[in-house]
Amino acid sequence: MASTAKMASLVLFCILFCCLSAEATGVLTYRNPDEPMNMRIRDLMKRMTLAEKIGQMAQLDHDVVTPEIMRDYSIGSVLSGGGHVPSPKATPQDWVELVNNLQTGSLSSRLGIPMIYGIDAVHGHNNVYKATLFPHNVGLGATRDPALVKKIGAATALEVRATGINYAFAPCIAVCRDPRWGRCYESYSEDPNIVKEMTEIIPGLQGDLPLNSPRGVPYVGGRDKVAACAKHFVGDGGTTRGINENNTVIDRHGLLSIHMPGYYHAIIKGVSTIMVSYSSWNGEKMHANRELVTNFLKNRLKFRGFVISDWQGIDRIKTPAHSNYSDAILQGIHAGIDMVMVPYNHTEFIDIVTDLVEKKVIPMSRIDDAVRRILRVKFTMGLFENPMADLTYVDQLGSQAHRDLAREAVRKSLVLLKNGQNADAPLLPLPKTASRILVAGTHANNLGYQCGGWTMTWQGLSGNNHTYGIHIYTLFSLLDTLGLRAMLSDSLLSCYETGTTILNAISTAVDPSTEIVYSENPTSEFVKSNKFDYAIVVVGELPYAETKGDSLNLTIMEPGPNTISNVCGSVKCVVITVSGRPVVMEPYLSQIDALVAAWLPGTEGQGVADVLFGDYGFTGKLPRTWFKTVDQLPMNVGDAHYDPLFPFGFGLTTDRAC
Repeated sequence: MASTAKMASLVLFCILFCCLSAEATGVLTYRNPDEPMNMRIRDLMKRMTLAEKIGQMAQLDHDVVTPEIMRDYSIGSVLSGGGHVPSPKATPQDWVELVNNLQTGSLSSRLGIPMIYGIDAVHGHNNVYKATLFPHNVGLGATRDPALVKKIGAATALEVRATGINYAFAPCIAVCRDPRWGRCYESYSEDPNIVKEMTEIIPGLQGDLPLNSPRGVPYVGGRDKVAACAKHFVGDGGTTRGINENNTVIDRHGLLSIHMPGYYHAIIKGVSTIMVSYSSWNGEKMHANRELVTNFLKNRLKFRGFVISDWQGIDRIKTPAHSNYSDAILQGIHAGIDMVMVPYNHTEFIDIVTDLVEKKVIPMSRIDDAVRRILRVKFTMGLFENPMADLTYVDQLGSQAHRDLAREAVRKSLVLLKNGQNADAPLLPLPKTASRILVAGTHANNLGYQCGGWTMTWQGLSGNNHTYGIHIYTLFSLLDTLGLRAMLSDSLLSCYETGTTILNAISTAVDPSTEIVYSENPTSEFVKSNKFDYAIVVVGELPYAETKGDSLNLTIMEPGPNTISNVCGSVKCVVITVSGRPVVMEPYLSQIDALVAAWLPGTEGQGVADVLFGDYGFTGKLPRTWFKTVDQLPMNVGDAHYDPLFPFGFGLTTDRAC
């Protein structure tokens, strides 16, 4: 007993000596990278006031924050909402300057706790001018290629880091069970198994989890990686009639077997953060659901990163939004939300939480749990050692390697739904040496439509020039006239623009002797009188995001149906749909010789031409069921009433042209 007591005293003396030595040399334990992470967290938390802890729980939008606010309130995080940029067509240098300006404020606070900066990088670094934009998730689900998706995650991380940002609100691992939902294109599939496989994007964004890592511990593997965010927990893709932020009515078994598997795998792969859904489960708001957020996600699944609200998500616990705000904050924090997205009202939030803690309505243990998780992610990211952004990765933004990767993703995402009429020979692949071809449709020459929502702005854009670079079809026309178009190589093309429309891609793919006629909505008389060898019609949906994309009819935009009728009734045609989900096609199918689902392919339209003309074969498979009529919805594979136009997993293949 005596020797045991002496040993304990010696250990205690050593600990005290080490701590005193660290203090004496001016190196605080939490600032010492040689100390174990848990010791650093404990040391820092001992030093923090209640105000500093609550400040760490707030995330503000950069539009309203200043370095002084970061310093005075010890704010934990900043985000750029959709379309919120330092300036129009901001350069990576502009972004780095913005991030470092705010980080300097954080570092000048009493304890110098660095902030984390978040952004929606959901199909590439989509807020940023000249970034590579990959196909949206529905298209990636069609590839059935988790290794490709992991590469896309790594490329996205590099482009995000090129702008000094270290946190991406991706991936969305919702399982969309009704295409009427306006976020369906953010879902990889109606099948939870495909969604589960596509969580491979997480090690792409964050780095591969080291062997023997404890389950649930977040991981970010270096300065070329970013913290990821699995969203939106949980069941957001199963709401009634696909209405965004609505109620998901399903029993617990259904919730866990359909909507939860992606989260199991995200946690296994070390995801740093998880975002809560606006939606409800059987009438209970997810932002207030302690059973699922704390008891299941944190306690049962052992998730040790931090849980973040959606944009003003706590406000929406109550109806109307922001009413009885004190009670909404109480419910959200009690549920287990650690970081709260309060983009514009941090003082109100901080004052209310402070009051609730001082009155012992929110226990200090709940605040400490939140702050411990936030700090764990920050220490994991190495922010205390390397808080400032730099220009190391500036050349990665829109790099040719990333554009080549996006082009590959487009090729693999295309799903061939029809190829030839009855006993007729297949139309695809198309010949490159035709005499004259027609390209038509609203989506043939519009990069904004091609990229969809979450592109430069929240809702997306229309057109080419104002966002992506100069419009070059006139350049093709001039070179055609002069007989010089063959001089315009792919490498030269990339110097003139930061994205390629499907029309531009067709122009570079066909033989220089082939005449291309572009008419957005030609009459049938025009088509018949011009003796085209074949036509390519590109139609689809307008860009949208979230609730603005909710649709009960799922029709392609006008004059799409008219264009299909005028063109395909007069000449052999291939119709390409550019959409975030299946759309009504049955009424037009008999007129169409070949039908291709291109989803929302992003900036690299060359990938479409690669497959149309047989440089590569079609390999994509439907990630979701293609309905006949909207009256059948919701309809998913395995349902008793399953009677699709094209079933889940369908996709014709072609060989490369000789």
